[in-house]
Amino acid sequence: MDFAEILALPHVDTHTAVVTAGPDAVRRALVEVLDTSFSGRGAAGFARLVGCADRGAGGPRPLAEGSAVVGFRVAAAEPDRGLALVGRHRFSSYALVFRLDTAGTGRTRVQAQTRARFPGPAGAVYRGLVIGTGGHRIAVQRMLSAVRRRAEGGRPGRSGR
Repeated sequence: MDFAEILALPHVDTHTAVVTAGPDAVRRALVEVLDTSFSGRGAAGFARLVGCADRGAGGPRPLAEGSAVVGFRVAAAEPDRGLALVGRHRFSSYALVFRLDTAGTGRTRVQAQTRARFPGPAGAVYRGLVIGTGGHRIAVQRMLSAVRRRAEGGRPGRSGR
């Protein structure tokens, strides 16, 4: 999926965090958090259950274009600017796009934008379960908090699921 296809997916939500660290530190923290957030048995089991195209980690590390984590493939990666993850399973085609930009001296804004299509009645039910319950919002906010902690030199921690 390229950026035109990503942008063609309907916007679901956007979450933002401001981190007291430069973009290089934030990007390193972001790829570390993403790599660990989707590495547990729970993520792998969920990926099998819904039929994710990417069910395991693969490709270069640290994450770069062509890398995969459970449920996602890195479609684009730009140093100090961000990265785009894409995925699909039987209920949805989706993208999670992270953008980094300066938020003042020594601070970086990290934005997580979710885009997704949920086709058919089963997709509508899945959207209600994942988006409608607030579970997706909580998971993304936990990821951003974990990125902030890592980049600012705090407790590394996992983002949770």
